[in-house]
Amino acid sequence: MRQFLDFEKPVAELENKIDELRQMTDPNGVNIEEETARLSEKAEKHLRAIYAKLTPWQKVQVARHAQRPHTQDYVNALITDFTPLAGDRLFADDKAVIGGMGRFDGTPVMVIGTERGSDLETRLQHNFGMARPEGYRKAQRLMRMAGHFNMPILTFIDTAGAWPGIDAEQRGQAEAIARSIATCFEVPVPLVATVIGEGGSGGAVALGAGDRVMMLENAIYSVISPEACASILWRDPKQASTTAETLRLTAQDLQKLGLIDRIIPEPVGGAQREPTVAIESVRTALTEELKTLLPIAPARLKELRREKFLAMGREALS
Repeated sequence: MRQFLDFEKPVAELENKIDELRQMTDPNGVNIEEETARLSEKAEKHLRAIYAKLTPWQKVQVARHAQRPHTQDYVNALITDFTPLAGDRLFADDKAVIGGMGRFDGTPVMVIGTERGSDLETRLQHNFGMARPEGYRKAQRLMRMAGHFNMPILTFIDTAGAWPGIDAEQRGQAEAIARSIATCFEVPVPLVATVIGEGGSGGAVALGAGDRVMMLENAIYSVISPEACASILWRDPKQASTTAETLRLTAQDLQKLGLIDRIIPEPVGGAQREPTVAIESVRTALTEELKTLLPIAPARLKELRREKFLAMGREALS
């Protein structure tokens, strides 16, 4: 069953009416096909109008929508011959980070991503996509393996942030994130990062320091969540909608600031309404970016990647 966000209520009402019409056994003279076509057109217009002017806070809600395709969905649809790899060879296997080898349109690749889970059971299993140090150390291991076997790396980012528990701090959360970012800069193969939902804090950057950083149209990417920011600034998480405006966390804002390279369009109503269409848009973008990056020599690739992120800091300070 489709889940609607608060600001989608007008569309929800129309689509509920359409469902009721389709279930009618006694139409009482009503031309059901004609009426459902009329209501469908009206719902489509409402949906287009709503999504044409989403506020940053509304985009936060869309990015977190439970029915958006997750990393596992992208892996299942885009990667053939996928072989999952587990563990960091140091402590344990963190299921918040999934990864492994496979083929993307015939090209051997290493895939790494944060997985939230799709229902209560899998969300608990994947810790809602919030990784512990062993998750980031697993990512480092897989990135180094990709470099050794000359395989491009595809990362998919969808996390509220790194797990903030005491256990994670005891095992060196900050160090693991920092080394993961450093490993992104060190690998001698193309690295394309895609924010498919929520990109939160260092937990997202740990997989996001790529040659190309892409975001889905309604995804978000920020140093802190709007709720946490509101709690710090005003001691009131209810001010989250205000902080969402000032954090510049939308794909459109981040592209203007030069912090991401590409925005991938979503179907009207968000990726959650037509997951297959959204995933195919990601396929197209990945194909185009890899075609550009694969011919570049490893040393030059690393040099360009490093310069890209240094330039962000220089422009921010200028």
